[in-house]
Amino acid sequence: MTERITYLDHASSTLFPESLIKAFTDDLRNNVYGNPHSPNISSKLTYDTIEHVRYRILQHFHTTSEDYTVIFTSGCTAALKLVAEVFPWVPEGTEQPSSRFCYLTDNHTSVVGMRGITASMNVLSVPVKPKDKLLLEKDWLPDEEQNCMTPHLFSYPAQSNFSGTKYPLSWIRDIKSGKLCPVKIPGKWFVLLDAASYVSSSPLDLGVHQADFIPISFYKIFGFPTGLGALLVNNRIAPLLRKTYFGGGTAAAYLAGKDFYFPKKSIAERFEDGTVSFLDIIALKHGFDVLEKLTGGMEKIKQHTFALAHYTYTVLSTLKYANGAPVVRLYNDTNFSNADVQGPIINFNVLDESGEVIGFSQVEKMASLYNIHVRTGCFCNTGACQMHLGISDEDIQKNLQAGHVCGDDIDLIDGRPTGSVRISFGYMSSFEDAQTFLKFIIATRFSKSDAEIPFQSSATQLTTEPAPDDHSYFNDANKLSPRMHIADREHRNNPSGTERTVGWQPLESESEGLRAALSEVAVPNIKRGDKPITVTNIYLYPIKSCSAFEVTEWPVGNQGLLYDRNWMVVNQNGVCITQKQEPKLCLINPSIDLKQRIMVIQAEGMDPISVSIEENIGKETVIYESKVCSHRVKTYDCGERTAGWFSAFLGYPCRLIRQSPDRKNDMQHKNTKGLTCATSISLSLVNEAQYLLINAASILQLKEHVTARLKEPLEIEELIRRFRANIVISAPESFEEEEWAEISIGSLRFQVVGPCTRCQVICIDQQSGERNKEFLQSLSAARGKKTNFGIYLMNQPLRSSFPDILSVGSEVLPVLKENTEIQRPTFSEEKCSG
Repeated sequence: MTERITYLDHASSTLFPESLIKAFTDDLRNNVYGNPHSPNISSKLTYDTIEHVRYRILQHFHTTSEDYTVIFTSGCTAALKLVAEVFPWVPEGTEQPSSRFCYLTDNHTSVVGMRGITASMNVLSVPVKPKDKLLLEKDWLPDEEQNCMTPHLFSYPAQSNFSGTKYPLSWIRDIKSGKLCPVKIPGKWFVLLDAASYVSSSPLDLGVHQADFIPISFYKIFGFPTGLGALLVNNRIAPLLRKTYFGGGTAAAYLAGKDFYFPKKSIAERFEDGTVSFLDIIALKHGFDVLEKLTGGMEKIKQHTFALAHYTYTVLSTLKYANGAPVVRLYNDTNFSNADVQGPIINFNVLDESGEVIGFSQVEKMASLYNIHVRTGCFCNTGACQMHLGISDEDIQKNLQAGHVCGDDIDLIDGRPTGSVRISFGYMSSFEDAQTFLKFIIATRFSKSDAEIPFQSSATQLTTEPAPDDHSYFNDANKLSPRMHIADREHRNNPSGTERTVGWQPLESESEGLRAALSEVAVPNIKRGDKPITVTNIYLYPIKSCSAFEVTEWPVGNQGLLYDRNWMVVNQNGVCITQKQEPKLCLINPSIDLKQRIMVIQAEGMDPISVSIEENIGKETVIYESKVCSHRVKTYDCGERTAGWFSAFLGYPCRLIRQSPDRKNDMQHKNTKGLTCATSISLSLVNEAQYLLINAASILQLKEHVTARLKEPLEIEELIRRFRANIVISAPESFEEEEWAEISIGSLRFQVVGPCTRCQVICIDQQSGERNKEFLQSLSAARGKKTNFGIYLMNQPLRSSFPDILSVGSEVLPVLKENTEIQRPTFSEEKCSG
């Protein structure tokens, strides 16, 4: 990874320093750590080291083993689930008053999800909104009920993972003492403080703020290890906890043939079922050492990260267009003036000059072009998302019916945002990171002339000054070098495909097959004109994300063009590599020889290599399961010779794999609106659909706009290759293809299933592999904030005596959508771009 990455997603996971990994691996090389449940010397070393780490954790939170116990879990979520399972709930229907599980709506999904367990135990859950005032117990509780001991649990976050708001830690004392209570019910309140987001950048003193349960995840503090968390339990509540399941290491004694079990005395050992992740726990020791050495402690981290957030917030809040409209809409509860009430998280949506929201998915794509990594969506916090974005309960349900689910890229429905953009700072974040992000916002929202207009206040001046001296302890490049590790994260987290569809058109009937639906269209509204629409180019891409192979005619299979995207390149972990991560893939030129039954692969500076296209899978062939976007596919490896060729060309270990012909597990393809075609549709290694079609007339009109913005000539052929279509047509009107419901080409009939929403791959010159990040921006400006270009097709061939061959020169007969008038889009003359 040669380009500098600006990582602004520390609230999701911070980055690990190189020195942590080195210290950990040196430890593993120099010591033998056995299973801590064994009595031998190496196991005893493990056990003692784990106990030392428990001590370090308690020390970090300013408490001791006299007050708290550390129970290791797989993460914060597992810790929360454990609390829900073992809390001493009193269900409805008993003689004494029943328990309540009360939670702040500005809570992570994993907290809200606890209500599923409490409901199974017949315990009521009560949500409390942040704006609701906690009740003063003395104002309503009768004297005769003040001695009620029914246990209730209140959960709230120390810091909102959505907005960075820090909720009062004083609530812990006030609720436990009875001064405040969430709902009008007698009993004794216990407090669960979700500290996962808070402790990543702020000190937590459990000697002062003695919550009963504190779940944490360590990767948010150190970046490594992942998959390890802990539940800190106040020893005063521990004897009341009830546990039913017992796993290895938790029993002092039990009988296999009778219902007899006696738990171990240690609270930690009683609740840690099975062998803990002991090597990861040992890594925590080095995490604490390195964190202290690099930063000087959590208080300095708190001040450093807040200073960056305050600066960035100040600039963002004052950025305005020439007409005075704000550039962003910020979602915050504070004015970023105090680090005690605000964490280093900024949540916002980008607006255009008219005040309309630009979808978070488009902002994320543009940020990726600038090598800026942000988080988008609702951040597993639906309650805060609803509160800040004004999304009602009914809206959530309607959005689900429209096909939107958590984690997808449907960012606008009926013009309203379904989520937002979040940036967050960590202890290795720098002033340069903040400036890079702000310059990105300015570069993508203003023209060059606008960018030269002076800002409205000195606080918004973008300078190139170094970070203030009081943060100099974060600037030692020799001590901290997280950048070298980001490349792997990018491979793990980025979607493997290059194109995504916004939505499918629903079928005429969910209960009928696609072919039946098409054949029953009576007197279709076929668009006819003086000039016929014809196919001008046909491309297939035998290897996913590699160069196109152009043909004049080609057979059609049950997955699309025969051999289109049958192969893909994967890294040493088996993860698909696309041009998003490796632009050099476009320089690899595969071609299919149907007569010789081979695929020839060529690249400059490399000897050509051939691969058989025969699907000769023997009994010894190992079938793997891979993923392309959300689709599961079965694949097999193409051997060491091809792996060596690709590794030599790309410069790192990788392999070529092919989709297995055994497609028994092919599922019905689900569209983005949540509907399922009744006819099972088979896909190759494509992202969304079997075919992608573009219109040369649309390309020509786009060329005029993009050329004017980029101020450099662009050839039609270059633009066509950038959009990586299978079928190129020549229609009389630009963008008329977006109004088609289906098309016929010869004996083949295609269902239009939606527009293709473009990503940063179109910024890559397919002849040179060079990026031009302005290209996606130009498309967005040209399409009026959208990045749609081209349409997706699915093929359901009708029974015919004609061979299923797609040919250049064939006439295209489109069927219009119902009640549709084709309107040529008017390209925007605005100076800003999206």
